Amino acid sequence: MFMRWAVVLLLVLPGVGWAEEIAYEDDLAKVEDDTVLLEPEVDELLEPSMDEGDALVEEEPASSSSGSGWANRLSLETTTWMLLPRRGAGRDEGFLQVVPRLELVKPGMLHLDLGAPVRLRMWGAEEGASLVRKEDWDELSDWGQVVQALTIGGDAPNFVWLGALESYTLLSGHLVRRYNNRGNPDYHPAGALVTGMLRPFYVEAFASDVLGARLMGAEVALDIQHILFGRQPYPMKYMLSLSAAHDWGKAGGTSEPMTLAHLDGTAVLVSRRNKEGGFELQANAGWGGRPGEGGAWGAVAGLGAEYMSSTVDMRARLEGRLQRGGFRQGAFGPDYELARFQVAGPDAVPQADAPFPDGYSAHGEVILNWDGEGLGRLGQRHFRLTMGAEVFNWGRVDVDGRMEVQAFHRNLTVGVGG
Repeated sequence: MFMRWAVVLLLVLPGVGWAEEIAYEDDLAKVEDDTVLLEPEVDELLEPSMDEGDALVEEEPASSSSGSGWANRLSLETTTWMLLPRRGAGRDEGFLQVVPRLELVKPGMLHLDLGAPVRLRMWGAEEGASLVRKEDWDELSDWGQVVQALTIGGDAPNFVWLGALESYTLLSGHLVRRYNNRGNPDYHPAGALVTGMLRPFYVEAFASDVLGARLMGAEVALDIQHILFGRQPYPMKYMLSLSAAHDWGKAGGTSEPMTLAHLDGTAVLVSRRNKEGGFELQANAGWGGRPGEGGAWGAVAGLGAEYMSSTVDMRARLEGRLQRGGFRQGAFGPDYELARFQVAGPDAVPQADAPFPDGYSAHGEVILNWDGEGLGRLGQRHFRLTMGAEVFNWGRVDVDGRMEVQAFHRNLTVGVGG
Protein backbone atom coordinates (compact mmCIF):
# COMPACT_ATOMS: atom_id res chain seq x y z
CA MET A 1 0.00 0.00 0.00
CA PHE A 2 1.36 3.39 -0.97
CA MET A 3 1.28 5.83 1.94
CA ARG A 4 1.93 9.55 2.01
CA TRP A 5 1.71 12.37 4.52
CA ALA A 6 -1.09 14.77 3.78
CA VAL A 7 -2.81 17.78 5.22
CA VAL A 8 -6.61 17.57 5.16
CA LEU A 9 -8.49 20.88 4.87
CA LEU A 10 -12.25 21.11 5.41
CA LEU A 11 -14.11 24.24 4.38
CA VAL A 12 -17.72 24.22 5.56
CA LEU A 13 -20.15 25.96 3.28
CA PRO A 14 -22.78 27.53 5.59
CA GLY A 15 -26.33 27.38 4.36
CA VAL A 16 -25.63 24.69 1.76
CA GLY A 17 -27.77 21.70 2.52
CA TRP A 18 -31.20 20.15 2.39
CA ALA A 19 -33.41 18.58 5.02
CA GLU A 20 -36.92 17.18 5.12
CA GLU A 21 -39.13 17.16 8.20
CA ILE A 22 -41.05 13.93 8.22
CA ALA A 23 -43.41 14.54 11.11
CA TYR A 24 -44.70 17.23 13.41
CA GLU A 25 -42.35 19.53 15.31
CA ASP A 26 -44.76 19.84 18.25
CA ASP A 27 -43.99 16.27 19.23
CA LEU A 28 -40.34 17.09 19.95
CA ALA A 29 -41.24 18.06 23.51
CA LYS A 30 -42.38 14.50 24.12
CA VAL A 31 -39.01 13.22 22.89
CA GLU A 32 -37.08 15.57 25.17
CA ASP A 33 -39.19 14.56 28.17
CA ASP A 34 -38.06 10.95 27.69
CA THR A 35 -34.35 11.81 27.98
CA VAL A 36 -32.62 9.69 30.62
CA LEU A 37 -30.32 11.63 32.97
CA LEU A 38 -27.29 10.12 34.65
CA GLU A 39 -27.38 9.33 38.33
CA PRO A 40 -25.36 11.89 40.31
CA GLU A 41 -23.15 9.17 41.67
CA VAL A 42 -21.83 8.07 38.27
CA ASP A 43 -22.07 11.31 36.33
CA GLU A 44 -18.61 12.69 37.04
CA LEU A 45 -16.04 9.96 36.60
CA LEU A 46 -17.54 7.47 34.20
CA GLU A 47 -18.34 9.49 31.09
CA PRO A 48 -16.68 8.23 27.89
CA SER A 49 -13.58 10.26 27.06
CA MET A 50 -13.97 11.36 23.47
CA ASP A 51 -13.50 15.06 23.91
CA GLU A 52 -15.68 14.50 26.95
CA GLY A 53 -18.33 12.55 25.06
CA ASP A 54 -19.28 15.27 22.55
CA ALA A 55 -18.26 13.09 19.65
CA LEU A 56 -20.64 10.38 20.78
CA VAL A 57 -23.89 12.33 20.83
CA GLU A 58 -25.10 14.85 18.30
CA GLU A 59 -27.89 17.37 18.44
CA GLU A 60 -31.29 15.73 18.49
CA PRO A 61 -33.05 15.61 15.12
CA ALA A 62 -35.67 18.24 14.49
CA SER A 63 -38.66 16.01 13.76
CA SER A 64 -40.35 13.11 15.50
CA SER A 65 -43.02 10.54 14.90
CA SER A 66 -46.30 11.63 16.42
CA GLY A 67 -46.89 10.19 19.90
CA SER A 68 -44.22 7.48 19.50
CA GLY A 69 -41.22 9.09 21.23
CA TRP A 70 -39.16 8.52 18.06
CA ALA A 71 -37.41 11.35 16.23
CA ASN A 72 -35.98 11.31 12.71
CA ARG A 73 -34.20 13.53 10.22
CA LEU A 74 -33.18 13.37 6.57
CA SER A 75 -30.42 15.74 5.45
CA LEU A 76 -27.87 16.37 2.72
CA GLU A 77 -24.55 17.95 3.70
CA THR A 78 -21.93 19.37 1.34
CA THR A 79 -18.36 20.49 2.03
CA THR A 80 -15.16 20.96 0.08
CA TRP A 81 -12.28 18.61 0.91
CA MET A 82 -8.63 18.97 -0.12
CA LEU A 83 -5.40 16.97 0.02
CA LEU A 84 -2.25 19.07 -0.14
CA PRO A 85 1.23 17.72 -0.97
CA ARG A 86 3.82 17.65 1.81
CA ARG A 87 7.58 17.83 1.14
CA GLY A 88 6.99 17.05 -2.51
CA ALA A 89 5.00 13.86 -1.83
CA GLY A 90 1.49 13.49 -3.21
CA ARG A 91 -0.39 16.01 -5.34
CA ASP A 92 -2.85 18.85 -4.88
CA GLU A 93 -6.35 17.35 -5.08
CA GLY A 94 -9.75 18.90 -4.48
CA PHE A 95 -13.13 17.26 -3.95
CA LEU A 96 -16.76 18.14 -3.33
CA GLN A 97 -17.95 15.95 -0.46
CA VAL A 98 -21.67 15.08 -0.48
CA VAL A 99 -23.15 13.25 2.52
CA PRO A 100 -26.81 12.12 2.50
CA ARG A 101 -27.80 11.26 6.08
CA LEU A 102 -30.65 9.55 7.90
CA GLU A 103 -31.06 9.80 11.69
CA LEU A 104 -33.42 7.83 13.92
CA VAL A 105 -33.56 8.50 17.66
CA LYS A 106 -35.38 6.92 20.58
CA PRO A 107 -33.97 8.85 23.58
CA GLY A 108 -32.45 6.61 26.20
CA MET A 109 -32.64 3.56 23.94
CA LEU A 110 -31.33 4.04 20.38
CA HIS A 111 -29.59 6.64 18.24
CA LEU A 112 -28.86 5.61 14.63
CA ASP A 113 -27.11 7.97 12.21
CA LEU A 114 -26.40 6.62 8.71
CA GLY A 115 -24.52 8.48 6.02
CA ALA A 116 -22.53 7.75 2.88
CA PRO A 117 -19.75 10.31 2.30
CA VAL A 118 -19.11 10.58 -1.45
CA ARG A 119 -16.16 12.69 -2.63
CA LEU A 120 -16.50 13.97 -6.19
CA ARG A 121 -13.24 15.02 -7.81
CA MET A 122 -13.02 18.71 -8.78
CA TRP A 123 -9.33 19.11 -9.64
CA GLY A 124 -5.94 17.38 -9.43
CA ALA A 125 -7.03 14.14 -11.11
CA GLU A 126 -4.47 11.79 -12.59
CA GLU A 127 -5.09 10.55 -16.11
CA GLY A 128 -7.90 7.99 -16.07
CA ALA A 129 -8.98 8.81 -12.50
CA SER A 130 -12.64 8.24 -11.68
CA LEU A 131 -15.09 10.96 -10.67
CA VAL A 132 -15.61 9.37 -7.23
CA ARG A 133 -12.47 9.03 -5.10
CA LYS A 134 -11.81 5.27 -5.15
CA GLU A 135 -9.52 5.25 -2.07
CA ASP A 136 -12.59 5.94 0.08
CA TRP A 137 -14.26 2.63 -0.84
CA ASP A 138 -11.50 0.21 -1.86
CA GLU A 139 -11.56 -2.16 1.15
CA LEU A 140 -14.08 -3.77 3.46
CA SER A 141 -13.27 -1.48 6.42
CA ASP A 142 -14.19 1.60 4.38
CA TRP A 143 -17.83 0.53 4.38
CA GLY A 144 -17.85 1.17 8.10
CA GLN A 145 -18.09 4.91 7.40
CA VAL A 146 -21.75 4.40 6.43
CA VAL A 147 -22.40 4.18 10.19
CA GLN A 148 -21.87 7.73 11.39
CA ALA A 149 -23.10 6.83 14.88
CA LEU A 150 -25.04 4.03 16.55
CA THR A 151 -25.79 4.18 20.27
CA ILE A 152 -27.64 1.39 22.07
CA GLY A 153 -28.73 2.09 25.63
CA GLY A 154 -28.57 5.32 27.57
CA ASP A 155 -25.49 7.22 28.69
CA ALA A 156 -22.56 5.91 30.72
CA PRO A 157 -21.92 3.68 32.52
CA ASN A 158 -23.79 1.04 30.45
CA PHE A 159 -24.01 1.50 26.69
CA VAL A 160 -22.75 0.39 23.27
CA TRP A 161 -21.61 2.80 20.59
CA LEU A 162 -20.36 2.47 16.98
CA GLY A 163 -18.94 5.13 14.66
CA ALA A 164 -15.90 7.35 14.25
CA LEU A 165 -13.47 7.57 17.18
CA GLU A 166 -12.42 11.22 17.25
CA SER A 167 -9.97 12.31 19.96
CA TYR A 168 -10.79 9.14 21.90
CA THR A 169 -9.17 8.46 25.29
CA LEU A 170 -9.33 5.11 27.07
CA LEU A 171 -10.10 6.01 30.73
CA SER A 172 -6.69 6.78 32.33
CA GLY A 173 -5.28 7.74 28.92
CA HIS A 174 -1.80 6.29 29.40
CA LEU A 175 -2.11 3.90 26.44
CA VAL A 176 -4.78 5.41 24.16
CA ARG A 177 -5.08 9.19 24.30
CA ARG A 178 -6.72 11.58 21.79
CA TYR A 179 -6.75 8.79 19.19
CA ASN A 180 -8.51 9.21 15.82
CA ASN A 181 -9.32 6.00 13.95
CA ARG A 182 -9.94 7.96 10.70
CA GLY A 183 -6.69 9.93 10.83
CA ASN A 184 -5.58 8.26 7.58
CA PRO A 185 -7.45 9.92 4.67
CA ASP A 186 -7.54 6.60 2.80
CA TYR A 187 -8.99 4.54 5.68
CA HIS A 188 -12.51 5.05 7.07
CA PRO A 189 -13.44 2.33 9.60
CA ALA A 190 -16.28 2.23 12.10
CA GLY A 191 -15.06 1.85 15.66
CA ALA A 192 -16.91 0.39 18.62
CA LEU A 193 -17.06 1.37 22.29
CA VAL A 194 -18.66 -0.67 25.09
CA THR A 195 -18.90 0.35 28.75
CA GLY A 196 -20.41 -1.40 31.72
CA MET A 197 -20.52 -1.24 35.51
CA LEU A 198 -20.98 -4.06 37.99
CA ARG A 199 -19.87 -2.73 41.34
CA PRO A 200 -17.09 -2.57 42.32
CA PHE A 201 -15.88 -2.92 38.68
CA TYR A 202 -16.18 -0.53 35.77
CA VAL A 203 -15.10 -1.72 32.31
CA GLU A 204 -14.52 0.13 29.06
CA ALA A 205 -13.50 -1.67 25.86
CA PHE A 206 -13.05 -0.45 22.29
CA ALA A 207 -12.14 -1.56 18.78
CA SER A 208 -10.91 0.87 16.14
CA ASP A 209 -12.35 -1.22 13.27
CA VAL A 210 -15.35 -3.56 13.61
CA LEU A 211 -14.70 -4.98 10.12
CA GLY A 212 -10.95 -5.57 10.38
CA ALA A 213 -8.21 -6.85 12.71
CA ARG A 214 -6.86 -3.58 14.03
CA LEU A 215 -6.43 -1.74 17.31
CA MET A 216 -8.37 -3.11 20.29
CA GLY A 217 -8.12 -2.37 23.97
CA ALA A 218 -9.82 -2.43 27.35
CA GLU A 219 -9.45 -1.00 30.82
CA VAL A 220 -10.88 -2.45 34.03
CA ALA A 221 -11.23 -0.13 37.03
CA LEU A 222 -11.67 -1.41 40.59
CA ASP A 223 -13.38 0.78 43.23
CA ILE A 224 -11.14 0.29 46.29
CA GLN A 225 -13.43 2.29 48.58
CA HIS A 226 -16.35 0.02 47.71
CA ILE A 227 -14.36 -3.08 48.68
CA LEU A 228 -13.24 -1.62 52.03
CA PHE A 229 -16.38 0.25 53.11
CA GLY A 230 -19.23 -0.93 50.89
CA ARG A 231 -21.28 1.09 48.44
CA GLN A 232 -20.67 4.84 48.68
CA PRO A 233 -22.74 7.83 47.44
CA TYR A 234 -19.92 8.86 45.06
CA PRO A 235 -17.99 5.85 43.70
CA MET A 236 -14.49 5.59 42.24
CA LYS A 237 -12.83 8.06 44.64
CA TYR A 238 -10.00 5.57 45.12
CA MET A 239 -9.44 3.48 42.05
CA LEU A 240 -7.03 0.87 40.74
CA SER A 241 -7.14 0.15 37.02
CA LEU A 242 -5.45 -2.16 34.51
CA SER A 243 -5.45 -1.43 30.78
CA ALA A 244 -4.13 -3.22 27.70
CA ALA A 245 -4.18 -2.45 23.97
CA HIS A 246 -3.05 -4.44 20.94
CA ASP A 247 -2.83 -3.51 17.27
CA TRP A 248 -2.95 -6.45 14.85
CA GLY A 249 -2.09 -4.12 11.96
CA LYS A 250 -4.07 -6.07 9.33
CA ALA A 251 -6.50 -3.45 7.96
CA GLY A 252 -6.04 -0.03 6.41
CA GLY A 253 -2.64 -1.28 5.24
CA THR A 254 -0.33 -3.80 6.90
CA SER A 255 1.86 -2.71 9.81
CA GLU A 256 3.84 -4.31 12.62
CA PRO A 257 1.72 -5.52 15.56
CA MET A 258 2.22 -3.80 18.92
CA THR A 259 1.00 -4.54 22.46
CA LEU A 260 1.04 -2.22 25.48
CA ALA A 261 -0.20 -2.57 29.08
CA HIS A 262 -0.49 -0.15 32.01
CA LEU A 263 -1.39 -0.26 35.73
CA ASP A 264 -2.77 2.93 37.33
CA GLY A 265 -3.93 4.20 40.70
CA THR A 266 -6.14 7.28 41.16
CA ALA A 267 -7.25 9.10 44.31
CA VAL A 268 -9.63 12.04 44.62
CA LEU A 269 -7.96 14.55 46.95
CA VAL A 270 -10.59 17.31 46.96
CA SER A 271 -14.25 17.08 45.97
CA ARG A 272 -16.78 19.92 46.11
CA ARG A 273 -20.08 19.08 44.42
CA ASN A 274 -23.38 20.87 43.93
CA LYS A 275 -26.45 20.57 41.72
CA GLU A 276 -24.68 22.20 38.75
CA GLY A 277 -21.41 20.28 39.02
CA GLY A 278 -18.54 21.31 41.27
CA PHE A 279 -14.77 20.91 41.54
CA GLU A 280 -12.54 17.87 41.88
CA LEU A 281 -8.78 17.45 42.33
CA GLN A 282 -7.20 14.05 41.64
CA ALA A 283 -3.77 12.47 41.99
CA ASN A 284 -2.62 9.56 39.82
CA ALA A 285 0.41 7.33 39.41
CA GLY A 286 1.12 4.34 37.21
CA TRP A 287 3.55 1.97 35.52
CA GLY A 288 3.41 0.36 32.07
CA GLY A 289 5.38 -1.48 29.43
CA ARG A 290 5.47 -3.63 26.29
CA PRO A 291 4.73 -7.25 27.31
CA GLY A 292 7.35 -9.68 26.03
CA GLU A 293 10.01 -6.99 25.54
CA GLY A 294 12.34 -6.73 28.48
CA GLY A 295 13.48 -3.25 29.45
CA ALA A 296 10.60 -1.47 27.66
CA TRP A 297 8.74 0.28 30.47
CA GLY A 298 7.67 3.67 31.81
CA ALA A 299 6.24 5.37 34.89
CA VAL A 300 3.97 8.35 35.42
CA ALA A 301 2.68 10.55 38.27
CA GLY A 302 0.61 13.71 38.23
CA LEU A 303 -2.47 15.73 39.14
CA GLY A 304 -5.80 16.29 37.42
CA ALA A 305 -8.55 18.84 38.03
CA GLU A 306 -12.17 19.11 36.88
CA TYR A 307 -14.56 22.02 37.19
CA MET A 308 -18.17 22.04 36.02
CA SER A 309 -21.02 24.54 36.18
CA SER A 310 -24.16 25.11 34.13
CA THR A 311 -22.14 26.85 31.39
CA VAL A 312 -18.52 25.68 31.81
CA ASP A 313 -16.87 22.26 31.74
CA MET A 314 -13.09 22.38 32.23
CA ARG A 315 -10.68 19.50 32.71
CA ALA A 316 -6.91 19.74 33.09
CA ARG A 317 -4.05 17.36 33.74
CA LEU A 318 -0.32 17.77 34.44
CA GLU A 319 2.01 14.75 34.65
CA GLY A 320 5.65 13.82 34.91
CA ARG A 321 6.63 10.80 32.84
CA LEU A 322 9.60 8.43 32.59
CA GLN A 323 10.40 6.35 29.47
CA ARG A 324 12.78 3.41 29.09
CA GLY A 325 13.57 0.88 26.35
CA GLY A 326 11.41 2.47 23.63
CA PHE A 327 8.15 2.56 25.62
CA ARG A 328 6.18 5.81 25.80
CA GLN A 329 2.84 6.75 27.34
CA GLY A 330 -0.01 7.57 24.95
CA ALA A 331 1.63 5.70 22.07
CA PHE A 332 -1.78 5.22 20.43
CA GLY A 333 -2.30 8.94 19.94
CA PRO A 334 -3.72 11.47 17.45
CA ASP A 335 -1.20 10.72 14.68
CA TYR A 336 -0.98 6.94 15.16
CA GLU A 337 -2.90 5.98 11.99
CA LEU A 338 -0.10 7.56 9.95
CA ALA A 339 2.77 6.94 12.37
CA ARG A 340 2.18 3.19 12.29
CA PHE A 341 3.60 3.32 8.76
CA GLN A 342 6.10 6.16 9.20
CA VAL A 343 6.79 8.31 12.25
CA ALA A 344 7.29 12.05 11.98
CA GLY A 345 10.91 13.15 11.77
CA PRO A 346 14.04 11.92 10.01
CA ASP A 347 13.50 8.22 10.86
CA ALA A 348 11.38 6.82 8.01
CA VAL A 349 10.30 3.73 9.97
CA PRO A 350 7.02 2.48 11.48
CA GLN A 351 6.27 3.51 15.06
CA ALA A 352 6.56 -0.09 16.30
CA ASP A 353 10.21 -0.14 15.13
CA ALA A 354 11.13 3.50 15.73
CA PRO A 355 13.81 4.17 18.36
CA PHE A 356 12.63 6.25 21.31
CA PRO A 357 15.37 7.64 23.58
CA ASP A 358 15.39 6.93 27.30
CA GLY A 359 14.38 10.05 29.19
CA TYR A 360 11.60 11.85 30.93
CA SER A 361 8.91 14.35 29.97
CA ALA A 362 6.23 16.72 31.23
CA HIS A 363 2.75 16.27 29.80
CA GLY A 364 -0.15 18.70 30.06
CA GLU A 365 -3.69 18.71 28.71
CA VAL A 366 -6.64 21.12 28.87
CA ILE A 367 -10.22 20.53 27.69
CA LEU A 368 -12.58 23.50 27.94
CA ASN A 369 -16.24 23.65 26.89
CA TRP A 370 -18.36 26.78 27.28
CA ASP A 371 -21.91 27.53 26.19
CA GLY A 372 -23.80 30.71 27.02
CA GLU A 373 -27.15 28.89 26.99
CA GLY A 374 -26.01 25.98 29.15
CA LEU A 375 -24.28 22.64 28.65
CA GLY A 376 -27.45 20.54 28.78
CA ARG A 377 -27.28 19.34 25.16
CA LEU A 378 -24.12 17.59 24.03
CA GLY A 379 -22.72 18.71 20.70
CA GLN A 380 -23.79 22.33 21.26
CA ARG A 381 -20.89 24.45 22.49
CA HIS A 382 -20.33 28.13 21.76
CA PHE A 383 -16.63 27.54 22.45
CA ARG A 384 -14.59 24.35 22.68
CA LEU A 385 -10.85 24.03 23.19
CA THR A 386 -8.92 20.80 23.54
CA MET A 387 -5.11 20.86 23.64
CA GLY A 388 -2.34 18.52 24.73
CA ALA A 389 1.43 19.03 24.87
CA GLU A 390 4.42 16.92 25.93
CA VAL A 391 7.97 18.23 26.35
CA PHE A 392 10.87 15.74 26.50
CA ASN A 393 14.23 16.38 28.16
CA TRP A 394 16.10 15.43 24.97
CA GLY A 395 14.55 18.22 22.90
CA ARG A 396 11.35 16.85 21.38
CA VAL A 397 8.04 18.70 21.77
CA ASP A 398 4.65 17.21 20.77
CA VAL A 399 1.59 19.47 20.54
CA ASP A 400 -1.89 18.82 19.20
CA GLY A 401 -5.21 20.56 19.68
CA ARG A 402 -8.44 21.86 18.27
CA MET A 403 -10.48 25.01 18.80
CA GLU A 404 -14.09 25.36 17.68
CA VAL A 405 -16.56 28.26 17.82
CA GLN A 406 -20.30 28.28 17.09
CA ALA A 407 -21.86 31.62 16.10
CA PHE A 408 -24.91 33.22 14.44
CA HIS A 409 -27.45 31.13 16.34
CA ARG A 410 -25.22 28.07 15.75
CA ASN A 411 -25.67 28.35 11.98
CA LEU A 412 -21.91 28.79 11.57
CA THR A 413 -19.24 26.58 13.11
CA VAL A 414 -15.55 27.44 12.64
CA GLY A 415 -12.85 25.06 13.79
CA VAL A 416 -9.07 24.83 13.51
CA GLY A 417 -6.88 21.96 14.60
CA GLY A 418 -3.47 20.47 14.17
